[in-house]
Amino acid sequence: MPKFMDFMISPYPLRIITLPIDSSKLKLQSLIILNVGHLPGRISFRHHSTFEKWAFIYLAGGKGSYQVDDGAVQRVESGSLLFLRPGVVYNYGPDADGYWDEYYFTFEGNRIEEWLSSWLTQVDLAKQVGHEDATQHNRIERIFMLMESGLPDNIDRAALLLESLLFEFMLKAQVPTETTKTQQVIDLMDDLGDSLFQPFDAKSIAKRHHISVSTLRRVVSEYTGYPLNAYIHRLKIAEAKNILLNTDNTVKEIADSLGYRDVFYFSRLFKKYVGVSPLFYRNNMQL
Repeated sequence: MPKFMDFMISPYPLRIITLPIDSSKLKLQSLIILNVGHLPGRISFRHHSTFEKWAFIYLAGGKGSYQVDDGAVQRVESGSLLFLRPGVVYNYGPDADGYWDEYYFTFEGNRIEEWLSSWLTQVDLAKQVGHEDATQHNRIERIFMLMESGLPDNIDRAALLLESLLFEFMLKAQVPTETTKTQQVIDLMDDLGDSLFQPFDAKSIAKRHHISVSTLRRVVSEYTGYPLNAYIHRLKIAEAKNILLNTDNTVKEIADSLGYRDVFYFSRLFKKYVGVSPLFYRNNMQL
Protein backbone atom coordinates (compact mmCIF):
# COMPACT_ATOMS: atom_id res chain seq x y z
CA MET A 1 0.00 0.00 0.00
CA PRO A 2 1.62 3.33 -1.05
CA LYS A 3 2.18 5.81 1.79
CA PHE A 4 3.55 9.32 1.87
CA MET A 5 3.90 12.21 4.28
CA ASP A 6 2.18 15.59 4.05
CA PHE A 7 2.55 17.49 7.30
CA MET A 8 -0.01 20.07 6.13
CA ILE A 9 -2.64 17.32 6.32
CA SER A 10 -1.43 14.94 9.04
CA PRO A 11 1.68 14.07 11.04
CA TYR A 12 1.15 10.42 10.07
CA PRO A 13 1.70 8.57 6.75
CA LEU A 14 -1.21 8.93 4.30
CA ARG A 15 -2.53 6.21 2.00
CA ILE A 16 -3.99 7.44 -1.27
CA ILE A 17 -4.73 5.37 -4.37
CA THR A 18 -5.94 6.88 -7.63
CA LEU A 19 -7.58 4.75 -10.32
CA PRO A 20 -4.46 3.21 -11.86
CA ILE A 21 -5.90 2.34 -15.29
CA ASP A 22 -8.01 3.93 -18.01
CA SER A 23 -11.66 3.62 -16.95
CA SER A 24 -12.56 2.31 -20.43
CA LYS A 25 -10.89 -0.97 -19.43
CA LEU A 26 -13.53 -1.59 -16.75
CA LYS A 27 -16.54 -3.83 -17.38
CA LEU A 28 -18.58 -2.01 -14.72
CA GLN A 29 -19.16 1.46 -16.15
CA SER A 30 -22.15 2.34 -13.97
CA LEU A 31 -19.95 2.78 -10.87
CA ILE A 32 -16.27 3.67 -11.03
CA ILE A 33 -14.05 4.39 -8.03
CA LEU A 34 -11.71 7.26 -8.89
CA ASN A 35 -9.63 7.31 -5.72
CA VAL A 36 -9.57 6.16 -2.13
CA GLY A 37 -7.62 7.47 0.79
CA HIS A 38 -6.87 6.96 4.46
CA LEU A 39 -5.86 10.09 6.36
CA PRO A 40 -5.05 9.08 9.95
CA GLY A 41 -4.72 11.92 12.43
CA ARG A 42 -5.92 14.54 9.94
CA ILE A 43 -5.39 18.08 11.27
CA SER A 44 -6.26 20.21 8.19
CA PHE A 45 -9.63 21.97 7.80
CA ARG A 46 -11.04 22.65 4.33
CA HIS A 47 -12.76 25.98 3.73
CA HIS A 48 -15.13 26.75 0.85
CA SER A 49 -14.28 23.53 -0.98
CA THR A 50 -16.09 22.31 -4.09
CA PHE A 51 -15.87 18.97 -5.88
CA GLU A 52 -16.42 17.70 -9.40
CA LYS A 53 -17.27 14.14 -8.36
CA TRP A 54 -19.23 12.39 -5.62
CA ALA A 55 -17.40 11.26 -2.49
CA PHE A 56 -18.11 10.09 1.01
CA ILE A 57 -16.02 10.23 4.15
CA TYR A 58 -16.10 7.80 7.04
CA LEU A 59 -14.62 8.99 10.32
CA ALA A 60 -12.89 6.23 12.24
CA GLY A 61 -11.77 8.54 15.05
CA GLY A 62 -11.65 12.10 16.32
CA LYS A 63 -14.25 14.83 15.87
CA GLY A 64 -14.93 18.08 14.08
CA SER A 65 -17.57 19.87 12.00
CA TYR A 66 -19.27 19.69 8.60
CA GLN A 67 -21.18 22.47 6.82
CA VAL A 68 -23.01 22.28 3.50
CA ASP A 69 -23.29 25.61 1.62
CA ASP A 70 -24.54 28.17 4.16
CA GLY A 71 -26.40 25.59 6.22
CA ALA A 72 -26.05 24.80 9.88
CA VAL A 73 -22.68 23.66 11.15
CA GLN A 74 -23.04 19.98 12.04
CA ARG A 75 -20.95 18.36 14.74
CA VAL A 76 -19.36 15.06 13.68
CA GLU A 77 -17.31 12.45 15.48
CA SER A 78 -15.99 8.91 15.22
CA GLY A 79 -18.54 6.79 13.37
CA SER A 80 -19.87 9.66 11.23
CA LEU A 81 -20.60 9.40 7.51
CA LEU A 82 -20.31 12.58 5.40
CA PHE A 83 -21.15 13.10 1.73
CA LEU A 84 -19.48 15.47 -0.72
CA ARG A 85 -21.35 16.07 -3.96
CA PRO A 86 -20.62 18.11 -7.08
CA GLY A 87 -21.53 21.78 -7.24
CA VAL A 88 -21.86 22.30 -3.49
CA VAL A 89 -19.64 24.34 -1.15
CA TYR A 90 -18.31 22.56 1.94
CA ASN A 91 -16.51 23.59 5.10
CA TYR A 92 -15.35 20.55 7.02
CA GLY A 93 -12.55 19.12 9.08
CA PRO A 94 -11.35 18.46 12.63
CA ASP A 95 -11.59 20.94 15.46
CA ALA A 96 -8.79 23.44 15.96
CA ASP A 97 -5.90 21.74 17.75
CA GLY A 98 -7.73 18.43 17.22
CA TYR A 99 -7.75 15.66 14.61
CA TRP A 100 -9.85 13.03 12.96
CA ASP A 101 -9.11 9.70 11.25
CA GLU A 102 -10.64 9.73 7.78
CA TYR A 103 -11.35 7.20 5.05
CA TYR A 104 -12.59 8.77 1.82
CA PHE A 105 -13.90 7.35 -1.46
CA THR A 106 -14.45 9.33 -4.67
CA PHE A 107 -16.59 7.80 -7.40
CA GLU A 108 -18.78 8.43 -10.44
CA GLY A 109 -21.39 6.66 -12.57
CA ASN A 110 -25.11 6.53 -13.28
CA ARG A 111 -25.50 4.01 -10.44
CA ILE A 112 -25.56 7.01 -8.09
CA GLU A 113 -28.87 8.21 -9.54
CA GLU A 114 -30.41 4.82 -8.74
CA TRP A 115 -29.18 5.10 -5.14
CA LEU A 116 -30.61 8.61 -4.80
CA SER A 117 -34.01 7.40 -5.99
CA SER A 118 -34.19 4.66 -3.39
CA TRP A 119 -31.94 4.26 -0.33
CA LEU A 120 -29.41 7.12 -0.45
CA THR A 121 -31.34 9.88 1.28
CA GLN A 122 -30.68 13.19 3.07
CA VAL A 123 -27.13 13.35 1.77
CA ASP A 124 -26.55 16.81 3.27
CA LEU A 125 -26.99 15.51 6.80
CA ALA A 126 -24.06 13.92 8.62
CA LYS A 127 -25.04 10.42 9.70
CA GLN A 128 -23.92 8.33 12.65
CA VAL A 129 -23.24 4.82 11.37
CA GLY A 130 -21.29 3.44 14.33
CA HIS A 131 -17.69 2.76 15.10
CA GLU A 132 -15.62 0.71 12.71
CA ASP A 133 -16.23 -2.98 13.38
CA ALA A 134 -14.30 -5.93 11.99
CA THR A 135 -16.65 -6.39 9.03
CA GLN A 136 -16.49 -2.72 8.03
CA HIS A 137 -12.72 -2.64 8.47
CA ASN A 138 -12.27 -5.74 6.30
CA ARG A 139 -14.46 -4.29 3.55
CA ILE A 140 -12.57 -1.01 3.57
CA GLU A 141 -9.18 -2.70 3.51
CA ARG A 142 -10.37 -5.04 0.76
CA ILE A 143 -11.40 -2.05 -1.39
CA PHE A 144 -7.94 -0.53 -0.93
CA MET A 145 -6.21 -3.80 -1.85
CA LEU A 146 -8.37 -4.33 -4.94
CA MET A 147 -7.75 -0.77 -6.13
CA GLU A 148 -4.02 -1.10 -5.54
CA SER A 149 -3.82 -4.26 -7.67
CA GLY A 150 -4.44 -2.28 -10.85
CA LEU A 151 -6.35 -5.19 -12.40
CA PRO A 152 -9.60 -4.18 -14.16
CA ASP A 153 -11.62 -7.07 -12.70
CA ASN A 154 -10.40 -6.26 -9.19
CA ILE A 155 -11.30 -2.60 -9.59
CA ASP A 156 -14.80 -3.66 -10.69
CA ARG A 157 -14.96 -5.83 -7.57
CA ALA A 158 -13.90 -2.84 -5.48
CA ALA A 159 -16.81 -0.80 -6.89
CA LEU A 160 -19.33 -3.50 -6.00
CA LEU A 161 -17.83 -3.77 -2.53
CA LEU A 162 -18.06 0.01 -2.17
CA GLU A 163 -21.78 -0.12 -2.98
CA SER A 164 -22.27 -2.85 -0.37
CA LEU A 165 -20.32 -0.88 2.26
CA LEU A 166 -22.28 2.31 1.62
CA PHE A 167 -25.61 0.45 1.68
CA GLU A 168 -24.74 -1.08 5.07
CA PHE A 169 -23.72 2.34 6.35
CA MET A 170 -27.07 3.80 5.28
CA LEU A 171 -28.98 1.01 7.02
CA LYS A 172 -27.13 1.81 10.23
CA ALA A 173 -27.91 5.51 9.78
CA GLN A 174 -31.66 5.09 10.01
CA VAL A 175 -33.35 7.21 12.65
CA PRO A 176 -34.32 5.36 15.86
CA THR A 177 -38.01 5.03 14.99
CA GLU A 178 -37.14 3.50 11.66
CA THR A 179 -34.60 1.23 13.32
CA THR A 180 -37.26 0.06 15.77
CA LYS A 181 -39.64 -0.61 12.90
CA THR A 182 -36.94 -2.51 11.04
CA GLN A 183 -36.22 -4.66 14.09
CA GLN A 184 -39.92 -5.47 14.41
CA VAL A 185 -39.96 -6.63 10.80
CA ILE A 186 -36.80 -8.69 11.36
CA ASP A 187 -38.41 -10.34 14.38
CA LEU A 188 -41.53 -11.09 12.36
CA MET A 189 -39.60 -12.56 9.44
CA ASP A 190 -37.49 -14.65 11.82
CA ASP A 191 -40.70 -16.00 13.35
CA LEU A 192 -41.98 -16.96 9.91
CA GLY A 193 -38.73 -18.78 9.24
CA ASP A 194 -39.02 -20.64 12.55
CA SER A 195 -42.52 -21.84 11.63
CA LEU A 196 -41.39 -23.99 8.71
CA PHE A 197 -41.76 -27.32 10.49
CA GLN A 198 -45.43 -26.99 11.38
CA PRO A 199 -48.71 -26.16 9.65
CA PHE A 200 -48.77 -22.43 8.94
CA ASP A 201 -51.13 -20.46 11.21
CA ALA A 202 -51.30 -16.78 10.21
CA LYS A 203 -53.59 -15.87 13.09
CA SER A 204 -51.20 -17.21 15.73
CA ILE A 205 -48.21 -15.40 14.25
CA ALA A 206 -50.13 -12.14 13.93
CA LYS A 207 -51.26 -12.43 17.53
CA ARG A 208 -47.71 -13.03 18.79
CA HIS A 209 -46.60 -9.80 17.11
CA HIS A 210 -49.66 -7.80 18.16
CA ILE A 211 -50.80 -7.10 14.61
CA SER A 212 -53.78 -8.08 12.48
CA VAL A 213 -53.60 -10.78 9.82
CA SER A 214 -54.14 -8.10 7.17
CA THR A 215 -51.13 -6.18 8.51
CA LEU A 216 -49.10 -9.40 8.49
CA ARG A 217 -50.01 -9.95 4.86
CA ARG A 218 -49.13 -6.35 3.95
CA VAL A 219 -45.75 -6.40 5.72
CA VAL A 220 -44.70 -9.68 4.13
CA SER A 221 -45.75 -8.46 0.69
CA GLU A 222 -43.88 -5.15 1.12
CA TYR A 223 -40.64 -6.76 2.28
CA THR A 224 -40.56 -9.89 0.11
CA GLY A 225 -42.61 -9.04 -2.98
CA TYR A 226 -44.73 -12.17 -2.48
CA PRO A 227 -48.19 -12.75 -1.00
CA LEU A 228 -48.02 -14.27 2.48
CA ASN A 229 -49.02 -17.84 1.55
CA ALA A 230 -46.74 -17.88 -1.49
CA TYR A 231 -43.83 -16.68 0.64
CA ILE A 232 -44.41 -19.41 3.23
CA HIS A 233 -44.64 -22.06 0.52
CA ARG A 234 -41.38 -20.79 -0.98
CA LEU A 235 -39.62 -21.03 2.40
CA LYS A 236 -40.89 -24.56 2.95
CA ILE A 237 -40.03 -25.72 -0.56
CA ALA A 238 -36.52 -24.26 -0.22
CA GLU A 239 -36.08 -26.28 2.97
CA ALA A 240 -37.53 -29.35 1.25
CA LYS A 241 -34.84 -29.07 -1.45
CA ASN A 242 -32.17 -29.06 1.23
CA ILE A 243 -33.66 -32.10 2.98
CA LEU A 244 -34.01 -34.02 -0.28
CA LEU A 245 -30.32 -33.58 -1.08
CA ASN A 246 -28.98 -34.22 2.40
CA THR A 247 -31.16 -37.00 3.86
CA ASP A 248 -32.79 -40.25 2.87
CA ASN A 249 -36.19 -39.17 4.16
CA THR A 250 -39.11 -40.12 1.96
CA VAL A 251 -41.15 -37.45 0.22
CA LYS A 252 -44.03 -38.17 2.59
CA GLU A 253 -41.76 -37.79 5.63
CA ILE A 254 -40.48 -34.50 4.31
CA ALA A 255 -44.00 -33.26 3.58
CA ASP A 256 -45.14 -34.24 7.10
CA SER A 257 -42.14 -32.53 8.72
CA LEU A 258 -42.96 -29.28 6.90
CA GLY A 259 -46.60 -29.30 7.95
CA TYR A 260 -48.11 -30.66 4.73
CA ARG A 261 -50.49 -33.48 5.62
CA ASP A 262 -51.27 -34.25 1.96
CA VAL A 263 -48.12 -35.52 0.20
CA PHE A 264 -49.73 -35.10 -3.22
CA TYR A 265 -50.47 -31.44 -2.50
CA PHE A 266 -46.88 -31.01 -1.34
CA SER A 267 -45.56 -32.63 -4.54
CA ARG A 268 -47.72 -30.34 -6.71
CA LEU A 269 -46.41 -27.28 -4.84
CA PHE A 270 -42.83 -28.51 -5.17
CA LYS A 271 -43.18 -28.92 -8.95
CA LYS A 272 -44.88 -25.50 -9.19
CA TYR A 273 -41.98 -23.69 -7.52
CA VAL A 274 -39.04 -25.87 -8.60
CA GLY A 275 -40.20 -27.09 -11.99
CA VAL A 276 -39.65 -30.80 -11.31
CA SER A 277 -40.99 -33.41 -8.90
CA PRO A 278 -39.29 -33.99 -5.51
CA LEU A 279 -37.90 -37.38 -6.59
CA PHE A 280 -36.60 -36.04 -9.89
CA TYR A 281 -34.91 -33.22 -8.00
CA ARG A 282 -33.27 -35.66 -5.55
CA ASN A 283 -32.07 -38.02 -8.28
CA ASN A 284 -30.79 -35.39 -10.71
CA MET A 285 -29.52 -32.52 -8.62
CA GLN A 286 -26.94 -34.38 -6.56
CA LEU A 287 -23.42 -33.11 -7.07
